[in-house]
Amino acid sequence: LDVSMDSWSYFHACLVSIWLHRFYIYSAVAFGISLWAVVQFTTARTQKKVTEPGTADKLGNGCAPPQAQEVHVAGVKIFYGSQTGTAKRFAKTLAEAVTSLNLPVEVINMGDYDPEDGLVEETSSRNICVFLVATYTEGQPPESAAWFCKWLEEAANDFRVGKSFLQGLRYAVFGLGNSAYVDHYNTVGRRMDRWLWMLSASRIMTRAEGDCNVTQSKHGSIEADFEAWKTKFLTRLQGLCKGEKKPCSGKCKKGKCKSSGKHSKESSDHEHGTSEHENTEAEEFFETSSEEEAGGTDSVIDVEDLGTIMGHMKKAKVLLLEGSIGSMASVTLGTTWYIFVYQFLQTKLNCLMICALFSGYKLIGTHSGVKLCRWTKSMLRGRGGCYKHTFYGIESHRCMEATPSLACANKCVFCWRHHTNPVGTEWRWKMDQPEVILQEAIEKHQNMIKQFKGVSGVKAARLEEALAVKHCALSLVGEPIMYPHINRFVRLLHQHGISTFLVTNAQFPEEIRRLEPVTQLYVSVDASTKESLRRIDRPLFKDFWQRFLDSLKALAEKQQRTVYRLTLVKAWNVDELKAYADLISLGKPDFIEVKGVTYCGESSASSLTMANVPWHGEVVSFVQELARLLPEYGIACEHEHSNCLLMAHSKFQVDGEWRTWIDYRRFQELVREYEQSGGSRTFTAAEYTARTPSWALFGARERGFDPSDVRFQRKNKARDISGC
Repeated sequence: LDVSMDSWSYFHACLVSIWLHRFYIYSAVAFGISLWAVVQFTTARTQKKVTEPGTADKLGNGCAPPQAQEVHVAGVKIFYGSQTGTAKRFAKTLAEAVTSLNLPVEVINMGDYDPEDGLVEETSSRNICVFLVATYTEGQPPESAAWFCKWLEEAANDFRVGKSFLQGLRYAVFGLGNSAYVDHYNTVGRRMDRWLWMLSASRIMTRAEGDCNVTQSKHGSIEADFEAWKTKFLTRLQGLCKGEKKPCSGKCKKGKCKSSGKHSKESSDHEHGTSEHENTEAEEFFETSSEEEAGGTDSVIDVEDLGTIMGHMKKAKVLLLEGSIGSMASVTLGTTWYIFVYQFLQTKLNCLMICALFSGYKLIGTHSGVKLCRWTKSMLRGRGGCYKHTFYGIESHRCMEATPSLACANKCVFCWRHHTNPVGTEWRWKMDQPEVILQEAIEKHQNMIKQFKGVSGVKAARLEEALAVKHCALSLVGEPIMYPHINRFVRLLHQHGISTFLVTNAQFPEEIRRLEPVTQLYVSVDASTKESLRRIDRPLFKDFWQRFLDSLKALAEKQQRTVYRLTLVKAWNVDELKAYADLISLGKPDFIEVKGVTYCGESSASSLTMANVPWHGEVVSFVQELARLLPEYGIACEHEHSNCLLMAHSKFQVDGEWRTWIDYRRFQELVREYEQSGGSRTFTAAEYTARTPSWALFGARERGFDPSDVRFQRKNKARDISGC
């Protein structure tokens, strides 16, 4: 027993001793772990040095060890935009250096390259794309790079182009400029870098800038700036060849790299407007894209809700737009909006300009806009026209897409503008005269067309024809019929020999009744019941359903060509066949366009996904079922590319032939007689029809594609953009 007691006492004393000296024990354990970590780290570094370039197991080009099977870099493509030849010379110098690494290299003049077709292929080519571009007079790109930059800007700002359009493309940008021109120093290189990032291309290293101003150049001359950047680029290229991923560990936002320490300060300097050539010492390498950096925000601001938003705005620290006030300052969000709105009012503009700022529209005055349709570009290249070309015979390359009213009374879930335009129920803006709107619209449209001169694939004859506008699609954005002088505007278009295709969202019945003859009048019929219309169009009017029905009745009173436009959204409105048939009986349209909804990318303003886009076969089945309920209509035409079909009233089928096309010359004669007679000489849709060609008919082998053109198929079909 005494022995047991002694053992227990000894054990207890040990425990007490350990407890009293526990901090020493913890320290010893921590020291041991630290020592082990240091040994492991030192061993790893030693092993890494053995495999660094220059050792015996390295290939001659430094791009991969002999046992490597995966090709991380297939080659390098060097694009240059040069006015005086400096960028071209740098491109050739860089190409020689890359060749010494045993990598395939190609030097490309931006003026000889079609970015619309080529850049998409680079997303899966495993090539590294290098852009050497100069900034020319007034911050503009060199002539040879003008179209390349124009396309890139439009793609980056067009909601119809998905934000991941160039995901997978890896690039680096070196800009050439002169800091003596403070306001425009290297603006082209900076913008190109930004546009590529917006389309989800991945930088392999931060943008660098060469300065012709020797007194400010970081290395004493633009040649020395380039040589310094070239060395860093080649080092980074070798790392990529070996499969290195992202050396940068910082947070990259808004196209800037914000790492810790001096790197963070560098990016901060960039954000605050410091010249970038003063901050290149701490340049870092990183690979990043917009999907990792950008965060979406809802850009919808109702005109009628602006006061409420201002009253309930929560305080938050933000930065004013660069250059809006002399230097950047941290202010509350409410104050920012006050200054923003105040500046617009001071210049007699309003928040409608948001459309021009964020969607690439050419703003006209205070409430109108014009934009170049992608089908115009397509037909300029002989790659086919839009569905209106197939259904009605318009020349897509001679069509101007415009609107005299950017505002709209609906917030449709499938709006491809993502609701960047304001909404309202009545006209409340400074009025621009129709003559001014038309003149500026044509001038801006022609200027956009002229930019295609010399672009690869553009047909010279069609480019010349495109300068003379023949058609106007009043459907760009908003509600054109809201414009109080819409009749004067339409008359002016007709006097210039321009046909008119006007689209309304069926919320202004009295304006439809007062509307003078147009070539073709559309009404968007996006749903067939009150509840589904409320969910899909999200109208602002409280009596939206009655306005909708009255608009259809007003359409039935028109003598000229009328069209219902049905947009099918799977799981939203494709099961309402009988209700659609009833609405068609109410408005008695000449034609019914049925089109599958076009997915325009993610947006906080809409919950639509690709699952809501019907297949073309599903659209065909819907139209066939609808035709069975409407014996007086038949399926006339099809445009498979736009996922669209046309139903026409039987009165447009003469002697067994469909006559859905328009005799535009005859229409101009009829509308001229109407105007000269003061409206007493009326005319009907049957007086200006033309025979529909066989290739445009439903069931034809061409599926609505004009055989006089050549259809272009992208290698990556998933990135194609359908719709108009």
